[in-house]
Amino acid sequence: MPKRVDHAVRRTEIAEALVRVARRRGLHAVGMRDVAAEAGVSLRLVQYYFETKEKLLFFGLEHLAERFGERVSARVRAVRDSPDPRAMVEALLMAALPADEESRTFHHLYTSYAVLAVTDRALAAQPFMKNPDAAEDVVTELLRRAQEAELLEPGLDARLETVSLLAMSAGLGTSVLVGQRSSESAAAVLEHHLDRIFRTRGGGASTQRAQG
Repeated sequence: MPKRVDHAVRRTEIAEALVRVARRRGLHAVGMRDVAAEAGVSLRLVQYYFETKEKLLFFGLEHLAERFGERVSARVRAVRDSPDPRAMVEALLMAALPADEESRTFHHLYTSYAVLAVTDRALAAQPFMKNPDAAEDVVTELLRRAQEAELLEPGLDARLETVSLLAMSAGLGTSVLVGQRSSESAAAVLEHHLDRIFRTRGGGASTQRAQG
């Protein structure tokens, strides 16, 4: 009997090959022939599954987003039972920093996709590109819950603070990626700003400053 092929597995293997090639050469320089060679399959097989480079990129985009989503979920699960809502916000922000090979790859390729999306309407329309909106909603809700529990400094706008934190996280991630700063330095900056908005056990950061 002919060997049965798991098409979902084969598509995933090709997507992984795309990620590896893009990590080495840059997404803009990746061709379907390069991906086929990396995956150890024929160009015809890659074309059979994806037909065009655009469709291959879209699938690679979804695959990358799924992997990153699993990473973030694991971070959140690790702190879910913590009584401190700050821990969940911190887990979400820190997961995006390129502190290891997997997160560096994600940040590198996400940034590359974003740049390509500036001039590619089809790519810009992909749900993956709207993930920052979803992250904004999640972090805003966490900050609002913290506000209700009087764990934030008074007078803060949860949505504006969320936008600031996410923009800061993205910018810091890029600075780590290009070697401007270390991942530890970037994490310290995020910690500093979380200290600014979250009240401390001693009665809040503002209270401590006044006492100092």
